[in-house]
Amino acid sequence: MRAAVLVFPGSNCDRDMAVALRTAGADVTMVWHKDTNLPEGLDLVAIPGGFSFGDYLRCGAIAGRSPICRSVIDFANRGGFVLGVCNGFQILTETGLLPGALMRNAGLKFVCKSVGLRVETTESAFTSGYAKDQVISIPIAHHDGNYNLSPDDLAALQDQHRIAFRYDANPNGSVDNIAGVLSENRRVLGMMPHPERAVDPAHPSADGQPFFASLLEQMATT
Repeated sequence: MRAAVLVFPGSNCDRDMAVALRTAGADVTMVWHKDTNLPEGLDLVAIPGGFSFGDYLRCGAIAGRSPICRSVIDFANRGGFVLGVCNGFQILTETGLLPGALMRNAGLKFVCKSVGLRVETTESAFTSGYAKDQVISIPIAHHDGNYNLSPDDLAALQDQHRIAFRYDANPNGSVDNIAGVLSENRRVLGMMPHPERAVDPAHPSADGQPFFASLLEQMATT
């Protein structure tokens, strides 16, 4: 399986993401934001966490208009798999690939800790390695993770079972305790928690391992 990890000025989780994907068996290429085309033959594009462009204007707003994001949108529209974590989730909402927006945490403070995530659906390549309603421990590290969207968009996510993860205890004020959401074709996932920081025995949790293992397994059979 071939994956690309995007790199923006201010990215700080790109190497973590690359290591997690390589550990799961992917062939990973790092792609600079000023590139206009993605490598050929990709199965997955991962947009990592960090503070792209220093979070100026609005988190993910400048990155979402980088040259490479035009290719990411085209890739997703052709049915490619796209994963956005933390700042990557913010970028996905800015590109319009996912609904809603990530706003300042309700407590107005940066939150960095491990949280319990409840798996809300196993009907996606990203979540098929877990059991429905399973609670996993995954770290968060964000200042703008308060997910908001219109009532109509929320109803669509709920009706179509596109909420991938919910917080067991809401750390940021997100609507309906939402921690991660899927696109209509279930091939684009945005989530604020960091599964790439929960894949090694030295990490406080290894609950991210099934996430990457099942993703690569499902992509191989799709």
